[in-house]
Amino acid sequence: MTHIAVLGSTNMDLVAFVAKAPQRGETVTGREFRTVPGGKGANQAIAAARAGATVSMIGAVGNDAFGTRLRETLEHSGVDTDFLRTVEGPSGTAHIVVDDEGGNSIVVVPGANGTVDHLSPGDEGLIASADTLLLQLEIPPAAVVAGAEAARRHGVRTVLTPSPIQPLPPGLLAATDLLVPNQYEAITLTGRTDPREAAAALLELVPRAVVTLGATGCLYVARDAAEPLVVPAPRVEAVDTTGAGDTFTGALAVALAEEKPVREALSWAAAAASLSVERAGASASMPYRPEIDARFTS
Repeated sequence: MTHIAVLGSTNMDLVAFVAKAPQRGETVTGREFRTVPGGKGANQAIAAARAGATVSMIGAVGNDAFGTRLRETLEHSGVDTDFLRTVEGPSGTAHIVVDDEGGNSIVVVPGANGTVDHLSPGDEGLIASADTLLLQLEIPPAAVVAGAEAARRHGVRTVLTPSPIQPLPPGLLAATDLLVPNQYEAITLTGRTDPREAAAALLELVPRAVVTLGATGCLYVARDAAEPLVVPAPRVEAVDTTGAGDTFTGALAVALAEEKPVREALSWAAAAASLSVERAGASASMPYRPEIDARFTS
């Protein structure tokens, strides 16, 4: 079975549902509040595990009630947490507002994730045993770079989600095989406002990239491909887009590790993401493999 390692964040998502998100200085009344386990690292780990991979999580939670629940949620989804450390202090949190159109705005407070600033003993061995390493930017950059470089030393594919967007260290880019930004992140990284131009410009940084375009689908580019590849997303009624990008990336990592052709891998990942937006929450919305296969073939 495919083995995927994830080096990244675990957060408790504190989600408020509103008709319309507040503007600066405005107070609105929400209709519902939920606490949902999340964090881009944990989300991608759960997405990959539910999509059929063996998954190991590297990161940290606090010694609080959120930390206990985050670990239990990962384990319930089949993610190995032997390398998920428990540290003194609070776990990471994400404060999310979801509007009636399914859009969201998010404030992340790192908590325990801020302690993951290096590889701990055993982490490199775990990375070396994987087919793919998934990375994001919700933990300190030093650890992300160390993880990517360890993967490169051992011939392990690296997939980087550049979120939250920030300048990317040259060493990280040099060790990244596949970059998966959303449209906003691609534009910010390249300064190009057209998605196709932004995708093409990303090839100056990394050998392959997938720009996710929300309900439109995704755009794949590669230095060894003659033309960009545009893959549409299934048309669905969005309830909550939180975690959709992580669902896409986790499922894509599984499909590529299973050596699916690129177009098929992208379509399969898009099917997974389309299922996730039909449900509320991040990790709670992520589909299992039989659901993905059913939508992919329908």
